[in-house]
Amino acid sequence: MPILVMKFGGTSVANLDRIQRVAKRISLEVAKGYDVICIVSAMAGETNKLVGWVTETSALYDGREYDAVTSSGENVTAGLMALRLQEMGVPARSWQGWQVPVMTTSAHGSARIEEIPTDNVLRKFAEGMRVAVVAGFQGLSAEGRITTLGRGGSDTTAVAFAAAFGAERCDIYTDVDGVYTTDPRICESARKLDRISYEEMLELASLGAKVLMTRSVELAMRYKVRLRVLSSFDEPSDTAGTLVCDEEDIMEKKAVAGVAYSRDEAKVTLLAVADRPGIAAAIFGPLADAGVNVDMIVQNISEDGTTDMTFSCPVDQVEKARKAVEEARRRGDYSFADLIEDQGVAKVSVVGIGMRSHAGVAARMFKALAAEGINIKVITTSEIKISVLIDRKYMELAVQALHEAFDLDKAG
Repeated sequence: MPILVMKFGGTSVANLDRIQRVAKRISLEVAKGYDVICIVSAMAGETNKLVGWVTETSALYDGREYDAVTSSGENVTAGLMALRLQEMGVPARSWQGWQVPVMTTSAHGSARIEEIPTDNVLRKFAEGMRVAVVAGFQGLSAEGRITTLGRGGSDTTAVAFAAAFGAERCDIYTDVDGVYTTDPRICESARKLDRISYEEMLELASLGAKVLMTRSVELAMRYKVRLRVLSSFDEPSDTAGTLVCDEEDIMEKKAVAGVAYSRDEAKVTLLAVADRPGIAAAIFGPLADAGVNVDMIVQNISEDGTTDMTFSCPVDQVEKARKAVEEARRRGDYSFADLIEDQGVAKVSVVGIGMRSHAGVAARMFKALAAEGINIKVITTSEIKISVLIDRKYMELAVQALHEAFDLDKAG
C-alpha cells in the first residue's frame, strides 16, 4: 500500500480530546488505502517543562541525560495516540526512536539524522499494522544513547521518514492552515499560498517564518519530498493547506512570494580594522567558534589602510560576539578602534523565485521603504531574496508596506 507520513505538532496533541480528533483524521487516510507513519510531538508545553526540570536539577547538565529526559514527552504522546487508534479499530503501534531505529550523530541536543532503516516498520506493515506512531525529535547514536534533534526536530523526523520510505506525501499539521505571504498577525491582507517552492520556503524559514523548521525544508528539497502544511483544526480536505514542491510545479510566479521578518536582531560594527588579506577570517573564525550565528556582513571601502566591518547576529548573542572579538584583539589576531552595538534593529526580507526573471525588485522595495520614511542600515541579497536591517520600531510598518508594494494580497 502507498505510505503517507502525517506529523502533528504539540498544539495538535495538547490533550486527550485533541489526540482523539487527530486519530479520527488518521483513520480517514487509512480508509483511503494508505499505510500511515504518524510522527508526533510532545503535548504543548511538555518539552519546556522537562527542559526546566533539567536545568533546575543541574546547571551544567550532561547532554546525554538532557536527551533522556527531554525526549520522554514524545513517548507519552505516541503511546496515547496508538491506544486511541486501537480503540477505534485501527491496527496501530507506537515506536520510539531507538526502536525504528532513527540513527543519528552523537551531538546531544542537536543531533542530525544519518540513516533510517525501513525493515522493522515495513515488516510490521506487512503483518497487518496500518499506523506506525513514531515519537518525533528522537534518535539513537552509534554509542547506543538516546539523542534529540533540537527544538522543532519533529518536522525533520517527518520529512526524513517520508524520504526513507518513499512516501507519497508528508503532511505537516500545525495550528495554522498553511503558508502565508506574511504574518497575518501583522498584515491583515496576508494571503494563504496554495503552493510554494522549496527554495522560497527554505529562505522564508531561515529568515524568520516559523511555519517549518529550516532543516526539514532542506531535507524535503534534497529528496524531493512533497510537503503539505495544514491545520489539524480544519475539516479534512484534499486541497487544504499549502503544498511545498518543485519550482516547475508552481503556476503562480510573482516576483515576490512573501515577506519575512526577524525581530530580535542586533548590528555590531568594528571600527578601524586593519585592511589586509585574511582579516575577515581572523574576525569571523572566532565568532563561529563561539557559536555566534552571523548573518549580514558589510565591509566598508578602505581609504587609510583601515576598514569598518559590520555584521548582524541574534540580539541574545551580542555578549558572546563582544567577548569573542575582544579576546581575539587581546591575542593580537587583529586590532580595532572601537566596537559599536545597535540592539534595536530588525531584519525584513522579500523572497521570490520570480526575482530571477523580474527586474527592479530591489528598487521597488527601497522605494516602498523610503515612502514610509524607513532608513536602511544594511542590505544583503541572494538570487531569490533581498534582506534589509532597519530600526525595530519600524518593522511592522515595513512588512505592511512591502506586502502592499508587491501586491501580495492578490493572486496571479
